[in-house]
Amino acid sequence: MSVVALDVGGTLMKGAVVDRDGSTRGFDTRCVEQRPTPRPPGTVDGILAFAADLATAAGRPDAVGLAVPGIVDDEHGVARYSTNLGWRDLPLRDIATDRLGLPVAVTHDVRAGAIAEHEYGAARGVDDFLFLPIGTGIAGTVFTGGTPYRGAGGMAGEIGHAPVPVGDEPCACGQRGCLETYASAAAIARRYGDPALTAADVVARAATDPHAQRVLTDAITALGHALTTYTMLLDPTLIVLGGGLAQAGETLLGPLRTHLTDRLTWRTAPHLAPAQLGAAAGRLGAAIRAWSLL
Repeated sequence: MSVVALDVGGTLMKGAVVDRDGSTRGFDTRCVEQRPTPRPPGTVDGILAFAADLATAAGRPDAVGLAVPGIVDDEHGVARYSTNLGWRDLPLRDIATDRLGLPVAVTHDVRAGAIAEHEYGAARGVDDFLFLPIGTGIAGTVFTGGTPYRGAGGMAGEIGHAPVPVGDEPCACGQRGCLETYASAAAIARRYGDPALTAADVVARAATDPHAQRVLTDAITALGHALTTYTMLLDPTLIVLGGGLAQAGETLLGPLRTHLTDRLTWRTAPHLAPAQLGAAAGRLGAAIRAWSLL
């Protein structure tokens, strides 16, 4: 049994043919591939052309899984809203099923990553956790009782737009003082003020550069406040940090653990762990959703 799995990002699409044990067919270079994400208005055609090419390489796949950004209604296969891709209430599952002639599952890209970490990665065997990738933006997926919690409108886990008591900077979402404005990789690079440097560069400078240290401290403080609130509300066993910033390792995790422990004075802080699956998480989660159709 195999499925085509596609993780559609803002810049790149990561696709693979995935067998039921989670392995990709890396021996055939046609079965693991990356392509630039096509820009509107040809986005859907480009995504489905990529999926069709992978299906041809697979021979006879059993289903297709698509992980896409924005607000996604998994149950009905509708991409409700995506600024980057120019979608609003797009019936992606129906379009893809008709075009590809296969069963298609559609899910949110961060939810797909959480599903994969639960099945194969850092949250394996853990039923209550938060998966929090920190990249250009910040969005999370809440697992409760072994399943991802969607909320009333499919928007649960938008912790990146929770206000934090660090400042009042405007956020691209229209609110002010959001976690994402202080702790995302894009925010760290922007707040340092040198367009030639990435967030990883700023983190690397923090040990010797006071300005970089202040920017990183603000990010950790903002994350600490948001994760303290999350912990008090949902009592997780584990918080899994993913995305590019989590690759900073103990430079980020160590101070963040201290912040959580200091604030949660009368209870044990949840364990913090880096994600294990890296860039493969989204497509593996898309594959798991596809298998659920069979």
